[in-house]
Amino acid sequence: MFTTMINEQGGRHLGAPVPAPHNTPTATGAAIRAAAESNDARPARLRVLVVDDAPDVTEMIATLIRFAGYEVTTALSAAEAFDAARGDSFDAVVSDIGMPGMNGYQLAEALRALPEYARTPLVAVTGFTMYDDRERARLSGFDDFLSKPINPSDLLDTLKRLCG
Repeated sequence: MFTTMINEQGGRHLGAPVPAPHNTPTATGAAIRAAAESNDARPARLRVLVVDDAPDVTEMIATLIRFAGYEVTTALSAAEAFDAARGDSFDAVVSDIGMPGMNGYQLAEALRALPEYARTPLVAVTGFTMYDDRERARLSGFDDFLSKPINPSDLLDTLKRLCG
């Protein structure tokens, strides 16, 4: 099957579809839908808190997770996320690390100090990829670590695995 594609100059041509690489910097709507559909929508609406100081990233991650059947709350800072967690109950937290003020490591430590979040899955989603970032995330209380740009399927697989 051939599809009509638009080339870089705006012209159209017929060609076989070419899969996008897994490390594309931004996820398209089609990629989000495909990842969500391939990860079996959750029968129970588990609640996930998504934290990132970049509003576009926060919304992209939240949209992906919503498409997979989760209920999502967003926060644009670690302090806002901590307040939300103290006032509500979440089944998982997906957080950036590098945020102004309270960072993701500090958020994980603060959440782990709350009895109701002692065992809640915490996932770090970050552009930090130095050799010790994974270990530092683990020591802070994160259960898993994904590097940006994230692969939508990897995030959904991680949530599915951690939330059971």
